[in-house]
Amino acid sequence: MIGQRLEVRQGQGLVITPQLQQAIKLLQLSNLELEDYVEAELERNPLLQREEPEGDGPDAPEPEQTASSDDAEMAFGDGVGHEASSAMDAGSDDVYGDAAPGERTSDRMTDEAQPGLSDWSSAGKGGSTFEGDGERPDTHEPTLWEHLQAQASSAGFGVADHGVALTLIDATDEGGYLRGELAEFADRLGVSLERIEAVLAVCQGFEPTGIMARSVPECLKLQLMERNRFDPAMAALLDNLDLLARRDLAGLRQVCGVDAEDLAEMIAELKGLTPRPGAGFGGEPAQTVIPDVHVRPDPAGGWKVELNADTLPRLLVDKRYHAVVQTGARSETEKTYVAECAAQANWLVKSLDQRAKTILRVTSEIVRQQDAFLAFGVEFLRPLNLKTVADAIGMHESTVSRVTSNKYLSTPRGVFELRFFFTAAIQSTDGAASHSAEAVRHRIKAMIDAEGAQGDVLSDDRIVEILKEAGIDIARRTVAKYREALRIPSSVERRRLIRTA
Repeated sequence: MIGQRLEVRQGQGLVITPQLQQAIKLLQLSNLELEDYVEAELERNPLLQREEPEGDGPDAPEPEQTASSDDAEMAFGDGVGHEASSAMDAGSDDVYGDAAPGERTSDRMTDEAQPGLSDWSSAGKGGSTFEGDGERPDTHEPTLWEHLQAQASSAGFGVADHGVALTLIDATDEGGYLRGELAEFADRLGVSLERIEAVLAVCQGFEPTGIMARSVPECLKLQLMERNRFDPAMAALLDNLDLLARRDLAGLRQVCGVDAEDLAEMIAELKGLTPRPGAGFGGEPAQTVIPDVHVRPDPAGGWKVELNADTLPRLLVDKRYHAVVQTGARSETEKTYVAECAAQANWLVKSLDQRAKTILRVTSEIVRQQDAFLAFGVEFLRPLNLKTVADAIGMHESTVSRVTSNKYLSTPRGVFELRFFFTAAIQSTDGAASHSAEAVRHRIKAMIDAEGAQGDVLSDDRIVEILKEAGIDIARRTVAKYREALRIPSSVERRRLIRTA
């Protein structure tokens, strides 16, 4: 029969409270966005106050709780593992959990995917929105740096070379010129000067043409080469732009070895080039990245990880003012308003402290996993994904994903986004530790470089067999992809080149 009836059932379900939603949102905010959020709360909630420096006099408000974790740090050496992170305060457990499964970011990085380094292009854009936040159309036009970062992500770089490319892009000014000495980049990243030059050569092929040149003549040279108009006469003209500035046409004709008509055509061609290729990009000016965490060598050995006190909001709940307004409240509406302000203030202070501890805990594990990079350079980045870090510190992957979004780490080798340290891995055939994709890429290059001496050209299938014999499980199409990224011709073309030679 079909009828109506009342039924009571008991079950379990996942409920995301508004406060938990806000806690999740706080976790993934950058330090600039967090500062804006805190300023808005200070204006809205009369019970919240900024913590003043100590010794401001007897009238300073008495703190109930403070969101100041600038003294929090974690130090460990080579012999200390996860026990170091378990020494954190009990309040640093994963209270975020898997509260928002729909927001979870995939971190399964295989050899077919670019590592998380490309996420640098999204720095400062903020986190995901929640229901009720509303959607706004994206009218943001990419800046020069975002444009170059996007091209670097699809250029086929390995993990190490991608990091080098991003470092060079960050050193590019608004006009499109690379500022800084290549030797300094090589020393800071722990790679050879030849490798820096090779990555720069690829980056100088990005759009717009002439980008990342180190001088005006080099910028014009890149544009002429694209038009197939760079010849010895034009090279001589670029080497003597000072004569052109002085309008010494006779001197130019002599050094270039051309007549007056050809020189006029060459000068007209130069006028059609763009001396500032980056000037066509508008948008926001480049902002200085303020790191959220510092890591430095520990005199006792290993590395010391500490939060950047300058990025941590220092708030307290004014207990004295709370007592005054609570006593003066007469109507139920006033009492309710005071109670809500007190609850919100207490929650915000606790949430900021929890956020700081969670960032410190996740970053400390990343530093422990990537200590070889800090010690020896970008070549020693280890395969790493979100699950590895989450399992090591007893948190959920979604929490680690939020923590690593828009957070920066200051190291002796420079400032890097936390996602920089999540690199792709290639599995081993014997179940041993995974191999870094960058290490496999260089092994392929070394095998092909040795072909001339051995007199035998290796096909992609043969390279797969050799790598599997060495314990590296890799597909043929992956070998072909790595070979093309290294700009190495196919075995047929290499064999033809050897015959011609």
